[in-house]
Amino acid sequence: MTASGTEGLLSSHDALGLAQLVRKRQVSPSELLDAAIARTEATNPRFNFMAQKHYDFARAEIAKGLPKGPFTGVPWLLKDLAAYIEGLPTEGGSRLNKGERGLFTTELVGRYRRAGLVVFGKTTTPEFGLTGTTESALSGATRNPWNPERIAGGSSGGAAAAVAAGVIPAAHATDGGGSIRIPASCCGLFGLKPSRGRMPMGPFRTEGWGGLSTPHAITRSVRDSAALMDATHGLEPGSRYGAPSADGSFLSQVGKHPGKLRIAYMPRPLSGSPVDPDCLAAVEAAAKLCESLGHHVEEAAPKLDAAAMGQASFVLIASSVAADVLDRAKSLGRELGPDLLEPITLAFIGYGRTTTGMDFARANNTLQGVAVAVAQFMARYDVILSPTLASPPLPIGQIGLSPGVAFEEWGRRTARFSPFTQLANFTGQPSMSVPLSQSQDGLPVGVMFTGRYGEEALLYRLAGQLEQASPWFDRRPRS
Repeated sequence: MTASGTEGLLSSHDALGLAQLVRKRQVSPSELLDAAIARTEATNPRFNFMAQKHYDFARAEIAKGLPKGPFTGVPWLLKDLAAYIEGLPTEGGSRLNKGERGLFTTELVGRYRRAGLVVFGKTTTPEFGLTGTTESALSGATRNPWNPERIAGGSSGGAAAAVAAGVIPAAHATDGGGSIRIPASCCGLFGLKPSRGRMPMGPFRTEGWGGLSTPHAITRSVRDSAALMDATHGLEPGSRYGAPSADGSFLSQVGKHPGKLRIAYMPRPLSGSPVDPDCLAAVEAAAKLCESLGHHVEEAAPKLDAAAMGQASFVLIASSVAADVLDRAKSLGRELGPDLLEPITLAFIGYGRTTTGMDFARANNTLQGVAVAVAQFMARYDVILSPTLASPPLPIGQIGLSPGVAFEEWGRRTARFSPFTQLANFTGQPSMSVPLSQSQDGLPVGVMFTGRYGEEALLYRLAGQLEQASPWFDRRPRS
């Protein structure tokens, strides 16, 4: 097959489709890797989604023989944050970690490799994944393939930009406050945040940010997301807890009818902040689509204190980041300052230094109370439907970690942009952004469905139904 023909496969097939071509010997893993590298080199100068290039590592993996798995031979990109391969660099978007190499391979990465995926690089992230755009002093700004003057979202914006640019059909991502769903919405892709405890995060630790964060993927197709979860979910040594298993594989759920669902329609955030008309139109259209598919939709929302939730999550995140970064700086014998860390990161660490163990416990108790309240609310509903974001993708430079404004203003900007996504991180519920709409000027606009804890299977059934009713796979950026 010609090089251009193989490159075309990357955009015309999802990851399962590429793996099938490899099994049928219609294309080789080396040909797919070369095509992905060529596509990377052609598009990365414009969109800036690559943090690390592991091309030689990937070629060596193929040469020594790949495991037989559901994704054997499919090129794969890891997010450059807490996804380690022993001996290879992972920098987390920070100058503090410049040149840091993994001392071990993370459990999730091991599962990806055992599934046959071929890791050939790592994608960009903001410093320590702390914001909803992928801009950093280390790597610069990652740009949205739909409009390079707009953000690709964050903190998994590099992953979303790579998939939207047609480099690969799916990529690793993580979500501690919306970091899978935000870039999925910005780049017109499918992104599902799993339930707390569903995915491995070790061996260094088995939860992140006090249980707010979890890894998974950003994909073009629903079935790729489900099959990737099948290949990677489950307990690991030292797990504190695990999400309940589905009845059968997650992939088998995608084609099943979800039944008549009770959907709570929540078009406006609990904070009361405004929502862009394009996002309101998108969620209204999604509600009508769901009704046309036989679901019952009614406007409803849990009664929660948005300010208290936000403060509690800030305590957990700031404390966790401060502990990690201060320990890292001590091990390096370096003094933290603006030459190593960005202004907003320094503000997080400054606050985290002042928190106490009781502050952390009270914040955790607050969010446990939120989880109970939402679970009680969802006894009456199967899913909550809301916008993913309160606006289409923002211009570059507004919510990065070096924004040129005070921390309080940065906080207001980020809260206005993404007031919906964090709730599922607080409660540990699965939540997905589905690329059903576009703004009036052609930018992607996602809508979000949040399920009860442990019920990814139901979300995959619904997502498969929506994907069939309103296909998005061939909707591509022109830039």
